[in-house]
Amino acid sequence: MNNAEIQIQFPQPGQWDEFTLTPIYQDADGYTRTDRYTADEIPADHTLAMQAVVAALVGLSEPWQAVQVWARLGKNALTLAEDGTYTLIDAVCLTVEAVNSQGGRRIFTASDYPAVIITEPAAVDFFKYFTKQNHE
Repeated sequence: MNNAEIQIQFPQPGQWDEFTLTPIYQDADGYTRTDRYTADEIPADHTLAMQAVVAALVGLSEPWQAVQVWARLGKNALTLAEDGTYTLIDAVCLTVEAVNSQGGRRIFTASDYPAVIITEPAAVDFFKYFTKQNHE
């Protein structure tokens, strides 16, 4: 399913423990659904994945602070096997809208900033959990 994404809004840039997470996905009947979660509503078994997202955001070039993030799942990372072959793997790719203290606004994408591609399996599971791809 490629028509799913997660939007994360940070009302106070740089304050990573306060956010609204909004998954947008198709339900089993093909209807578009949106749900909303606050930081307190993220299940404990998914907090490590959210920390991986935050780690990618904290690594942005100073003085930029994320205000909104779009996360999409795709086969957008390569692994190199021992035999020299490459395999595409699932990864969560972030697009980040950030602001600076002078009121500037910038978009960080994977083409300019590879750190916004998160390959950890917990991040992939996090995305699938909130977009209902692994249970319904």
